[in-house]
Amino acid sequence: MKLLFIGDVVGSIGCEFLKKRLPELKREYEADVVVVNGENSADGNGITAHSAKQIFQAGADVITTGNHAFQRRTDLQIYENDCIIRPANYGEACPGKGVTVCDMGSCQIAVINLSGVLFLENLENPFTVADDILETIETPNIFVDFHAEATSEKRAMGFYLSKRVTAVMGTHTHVPTADACILENHTGYITDVGMTGVEDSILGTDKKIALERMHLHVPKRYKEAVGACWLNGVLVEFEKKYGKCTKITPLIVR
Repeated sequence: MKLLFIGDVVGSIGCEFLKKRLPELKREYEADVVVVNGENSADGNGITAHSAKQIFQAGADVITTGNHAFQRRTDLQIYENDCIIRPANYGEACPGKGVTVCDMGSCQIAVINLSGVLFLENLENPFTVADDILETIETPNIFVDFHAEATSEKRAMGFYLSKRVTAVMGTHTHVPTADACILENHTGYITDVGMTGVEDSILGTDKKIALERMHLHVPKRYKEAVGACWLNGVLVEFEKKYGKCTKITPLIVR
């Protein structure tokens, strides 16, 4: 079977590009299930009911999020949808859940969302939370979106979950890494899948504004860039009986 995972969608322009390109990608690669990180899909960060609808209309089966999961507090009702998840290591008092299981007919596929804690919020230990979740999942087909800042923490999670999950796919930093591999002949891994949005930008945001903030410390609000987009993702091929990744292929679509 094949799972297509798309990296962080940035703003309405990223949503529109996803809607334009994802249907043909699903057909070309014969993807059985599509997971999209949508935590930046609303203009100005976060995810709204509207941006989530755009991603589902594009063809996503599951939407994962990250540290901006609760940015839009007027739209928290989106987490009533079992197919929109937030990092599982947020507290139980937070809306939503951190794992969902999709029934594919011939098998079940579990998607887990976790957040790193290095240079991000001081949440529950993602390694311990992963252990707890794995005890409750019956299917061997398990995919993890690890939304983290530090490459070391992402690598650590990959090795920690090796042979216990089908794939660990890093998100958050919006820069696709060149280290896609299969750990211990079982678990697909990539440090960061990348982003879907304007390529000529700084992580999807307007270059001029980002540079003024970083170089001159001008207190300006970030704004999504405008221009030609690209889509970053990975295609994970796996044996559904054992949850074993047989191939992981990075995708860059311009």
